[in-house]
Amino acid sequence: MGQLEKQLASVLNKRQQIAKRRQLVVNSPTAIDFSSNDFLGLAQNTALRQRYLNELESMETILGSTGSRLLDGNSQYAFDLERQIAQFHRADTALLFNSGFDANTGLLSTLPQKGDIVIYDELIHASVHEGMRVSRAGRLIPFKHSNVTDLDRVLTEIGSTDKNVFIAVETVYSMDGDVVPLVEIVQLLRKYWPKKENGYIIVDEAHATGVYGENGRGVVCQLGLEKEIFARLHTFGKSLASNGAAVLGSNTLRDYLINYARPLIYSTFMSFNSLASVKCAYDILECGETQEIQTHLHNITRQFREAIQLPTGTLLPSDSPIQGIVLNGNAPVRALAGYLNKRGFIVKPICSPTVPKGQERVRICLHGHNTAEQVDALVASVHQFFNVQKSNMVASSTSVSNTLEPAKL
Repeated sequence: MGQLEKQLASVLNKRQQIAKRRQLVVNSPTAIDFSSNDFLGLAQNTALRQRYLNELESMETILGSTGSRLLDGNSQYAFDLERQIAQFHRADTALLFNSGFDANTGLLSTLPQKGDIVIYDELIHASVHEGMRVSRAGRLIPFKHSNVTDLDRVLTEIGSTDKNVFIAVETVYSMDGDVVPLVEIVQLLRKYWPKKENGYIIVDEAHATGVYGENGRGVVCQLGLEKEIFARLHTFGKSLASNGAAVLGSNTLRDYLINYARPLIYSTFMSFNSLASVKCAYDILECGETQEIQTHLHNITRQFREAIQLPTGTLLPSDSPIQGIVLNGNAPVRALAGYLNKRGFIVKPICSPTVPKGQERVRICLHGHNTAEQVDALVASVHQFFNVQKSNMVASSTSVSNTLEPAKL
């Protein structure tokens, strides 16, 4: 073994000793999914599968894109899909990227001009950090998670400036599951820039797409804030059972990204079959086929939260389908996840440094394909792990109405 291999092995061994070593696993096909981001269950939806196969059958070309979009990878099909996505989310334009990571990195690395200021939620996704790291921004300032008062403090400290100020947030946070106080953030920026002079909000809707808003349009549309947001990001690899992402914004923003976003310029574009998958997913959102699934998803989310009984502070304060049991340390969350895995539930331990030390958790995602009985079984197993007595448990699925509307912000 050469010197480099020994060094790499030593680093991995140290990570193994502190329970931080990552590894690839294959989930059991018979286990119950409480982990994936397939919130609507479309990855196993037979109607979407058939619609997709029909779409492929109707296309002259389905394989590859043959190059970067600026060279040979572009097509009228891509243009038409972008128009469909923009209209669905009530935006001026949409620009497709190969992934949400590429879209965030491309947007945040190129949008801030020299000396501009980016203020970001402290729990913002790693892809935003990657973009900010190589941007020309003069200052990168975090604010406390979803804390509008702290954001106000940061803006006050910045004071009057002729630089552009960007506020980067997510609508639903991937590890905490809580929903951003977007109305309050918009109102705060109006106080500083009543005519939208140089304060701009960038919103990542990755975990809200398909889950919130009419037909799954997202939180921004649900709140009617389309005109207040400078740029929106929607991804397709979660609720839409596809891959890729789109940045929504003005025609000028779209043209600017085409000219300067390196992940777009220097990557082979999405293949035709990938574009077809995205189109079919949006088709079923548009025609309302997922509305019943949305309702069910929010029903079982409420069921889970009403049924589970754990010490205060252990359960994430989330009303979204992203739930979590917080334990202090990587070893405890690995133990709980392993216990649930052996009982046939797919859940994953989220260890530091992915989340802050002391905030390690078992991430639990609910889906449109999960049944009330499966939720009850998961809760019962969690209670068994913590030795929660049945007499202390609250009513489960029988107390949850099947006619509840999706959660409102």
